[in-house]
Amino acid sequence: MTLFACRSAQPLLTVQQLDVKKYSGTWYEIARFTHSFEKGLECVSATYTPLPNGKIEVLNQGYTMGEAAKLKTAKGVAWVPDSKYPGRLKVQFFWPFSGNYWVIDLDPDYRYVLVGDASRKYLWILSRTKTLDPAIYDRLVITARQAGFNVEKLDKIRQDCR
Repeated sequence: MTLFACRSAQPLLTVQQLDVKKYSGTWYEIARFTHSFEKGLECVSATYTPLPNGKIEVLNQGYTMGEAAKLKTAKGVAWVPDSKYPGRLKVQFFWPFSGNYWVIDLDPDYRYVLVGDASRKYLWILSRTKTLDPAIYDRLVITARQAGFNVEKLDKIRQDCR
């Protein structure tokens, strides 16, 4: 009898602590699994702002490429649905739909982060700066691979649009 497990069947571990105030501010997309809502966008950033009600405002911005480069934005809200899992956020850009935003790996100084979801269909590597040390990038890719993500789908994102 042969036993095997599908990687995506593994539980996806998330960080055990997340300080929303330290997480707030601007993050730059270093790499991602590209989906329809980000297709063709470069120089993508996400700015997180704590709100008085405990939720977090999310402002995503990116530029379309080509002769007529254009800024595209999306504003949403994020929250922690279960305080026992502070690294598992929900993000909503269009009511009533929300998605998972799970913090898988986070630098202790909040300089870079690996974000995905339990389905392994979404993955982002974000940094406080527009570039990320290659050794850190490689470590995050290894972490994602070990967590069951198909890292061959990662697209590196340009951050030199201006």
